[in-house]
Amino acid sequence: MLSKSQISFIKSLHQKKYRKENGIFIIEGVKSIVEFLNSDYQLHSVYFTSNILPQLPKFATNINLFEVSDAELQKISTLQTPQGILALVHIPSAKSLDIAQLKNQFSLVLDDVQDPGNFGTIIRTADWFGIKNIICSENTVEAYNPKTVQSTMGSLCRVNISYTNLADFLEKVDLPIFGALLNGNDIYQTNWGKEGLILLGNEGHGIAKQLIEKINVPVTIPRFGAAESLNVAVSAAIFCSELRRA
Repeated sequence: MLSKSQISFIKSLHQKKYRKENGIFIIEGVKSIVEFLNSDYQLHSVYFTSNILPQLPKFATNINLFEVSDAELQKISTLQTPQGILALVHIPSAKSLDIAQLKNQFSLVLDDVQDPGNFGTIIRTADWFGIKNIICSENTVEAYNPKTVQSTMGSLCRVNISYTNLADFLEKVDLPIFGALLNGNDIYQTNWGKEGLILLGNEGHGIAKQLIEKINVPVTIPRFGAAESLNVAVSAAIFCSELRRA
């Protein structure tokens, strides 16, 4: 049985302030937990209901395990319908962004993406296409937001996420910068080369003006219908698919 203080602590981690303060975030579901268990991330504790027991992987002895009731899991879960298991994971120390390590590969750059579901889908897409780095503006949604984490389906543990001042970063970097704009080169005729940055903008406002000036190759996904715009996560998937097809 969980104590009131345990429940209160876990519920506090639903908020960014307390995740940052305690250096811990939440993941849910057996598949995602196994992904993090087999990664460099360090699990703090695991909370599970009796019906999930047959699916439990083997945990290290330094991970605290708690069997809880359905009602208790409902109290601490971030999901409308809990998946039977929840884990607390230590947030790794932020690493300084090494621009030299971005050479000879493609990386995604996100300018103020706000929706955690979109961000999570972008991380999962990057993982699918073998893109190891996502560089985010300082106002992009937090990678450890529960909705972001859930949307990645475990891919978060394989993609490096960095936050930085994008104007300064793009000024320093010596790589082609491809920007997703409404007026640019046709994506299906773009010469990608072997390395570069794919810059994607905010859901409502696109790429900030001061960043547009840094773009070497403006790229457009041609519109054949009447929709006003594409979802940023869908755009990311099309860009990733095209650069891997080249």
